[in-house]
Amino acid sequence: MRYLAVVLSAAAGVQAARQCSTTTGYTHRVLDARYDGPDVDKPGSDLATISVSLSSSTTPLYECVAQWPESWKGFHNVTEKLIWSDCIWTGAGSGADKSVAFAVDWNKKVVYLAHVFACSDREGTDGLATGTLPLSELDCDYTEEGSAYCIPKATSSGARPDLRISTVLAPTAPDANTASCSEISEQYQSWTLENWHRQFVLTPGSFEPKAGTDTGPSFTLKSLGVNGVTFTCAPTSAPVGPFQGECKSDVTKAAATFTFDPKLNILTVKQKWDCGDSAALETVGVGYMQGTCDRGFNSDVFTCSSEPVLIGTEAL
Repeated sequence: MRYLAVVLSAAAGVQAARQCSTTTGYTHRVLDARYDGPDVDKPGSDLATISVSLSSSTTPLYECVAQWPESWKGFHNVTEKLIWSDCIWTGAGSGADKSVAFAVDWNKKVVYLAHVFACSDREGTDGLATGTLPLSELDCDYTEEGSAYCIPKATSSGARPDLRISTVLAPTAPDANTASCSEISEQYQSWTLENWHRQFVLTPGSFEPKAGTDTGPSFTLKSLGVNGVTFTCAPTSAPVGPFQGECKSDVTKAAATFTFDPKLNILTVKQKWDCGDSAALETVGVGYMQGTCDRGFNSDVFTCSSEPVLIGTEAL
């Protein structure tokens, strides 16, 4: 099993929100990083597991985990888009962000970070900031079991390198009622996913949902690239994955569909914007969904939910 751990520490103290009028951006410190190769104890497994811990000091504030087939190198094999993964709040303190996500291009050894936060100086609005971190110098070796791993190269004194990642505030999203297609095409597109809901039956001793019982996911998507667009999404295919679904919005120019692979927990979102006589703008985002699934009392029915999740699109 491949494993990449990136631990980040906020450069400033934790706040309830962030200023959105800043031109200096936001800086995080990377305390540690690790990439582990395929788990030799699990024959046939080719999954890469990416883990990130975010911290305001020495206590992890967010835990981020992603998983995808090793050969994908961090990109979806069909859409060729980066796979974004949620960073879950640990409850160890008050975070400055509503949602945090990361993605990894393992071919180029680059980590991407994006976070959404309330604007302390713009009441009722949210900000989106993005940044990248090259993992340029790595030491790679094998564990005693034979699994490959990579870690950042230590300094000449043997200490961990001082790595930092800075994010920059994205431009304010144009309004859905007035935005032109040229304005939308220049905006970084992403969504906040909320109200994730999925149910299935898991009989004792089984690791897969009982055939025909998986409802597939339903959820809402709030566009961060066009202000005022919210989708309500539900599956349209039979309960045999991958699930296909539609997303409806009150904004007539906007339409979206999704695909969810329950084996890999990979969600793909495709949004189209009607540009009239010209070709429609299409945006594709991919996310690794790790919703918590709880079993009902005295029941084999599991219900899955999730905190808000940020899903990005292209490389930043």
